Amino acid sequence: MLKGVLIDWGGVLTTSLGDSIVQWLEADRIDSSHYRGVMSELVMHAYNAGGDGENPIHALERGEVSAAEFERVLAARLLTVDGVPPEADGLLTRMFAGFRPVEEMNEMVRLARAAGLATCLLSNSWANDYPRDDWDALFDAVVISGEVGMRKPEPRIFHHALGLISLEPRQCVFIDDIEANIEAARALGIVGIHHREAGTTISEMEKLFSLPFRA
Repeated sequence: MLKGVLIDWGGVLTTSLGDSIVQWLEADRIDSSHYRGVMSELVMHAYNAGGDGENPIHALERGEVSAAEFERVLAARLLTVDGVPPEADGLLTRMFAGFRPVEEMNEMVRLARAAGLATCLLSNSWANDYPRDDWDALFDAVVISGEVGMRKPEPRIFHHALGLISLEPRQCVFIDDIEANIEAARALGIVGIHHREAGTTISEMEKLFSLPFRA
């Protein structure tokens, strides 16, 4: 019997990272083609289970390096349309400035908790600030990768989250917009929903729990 929900933040409870990135690229006049080449290599390696070694994203998401350190590393790899590196200071804040809450998804979590389900935020952090004002009403537990020294798709972060809400893997659904994280959760016996848009995810949740998750 399903009793809990683990859910990602950026791109799930908020608008997509891609949309925020587009706004940032334009505002900072970043060479978008060059950016995508740099980030494709970093992100693919960070979330490829077969990848060898560490890269800067691993360290950032576990909180092993500061935002300032990562910003210097990333800025040095990027170029503006003028052919120079962008301003490093505050780069991550500017990158995530376009995030906006997706009200349907946040309401789904509120309704899930009101129905007696355990809810846990499970988010990989890029040293970004989270708007936590209403989190007491949304979540029974919060797991931010940089605060616990673990990151998705590492199995240990899922076990940590499950322990906080005292549930077994088979009792939980995990919602995330990154397929590698969903695959890792399913390998542990957690039911995975690969989030793409609110309506589809909410419909899947309603089928799994036989409960209404729309206001």
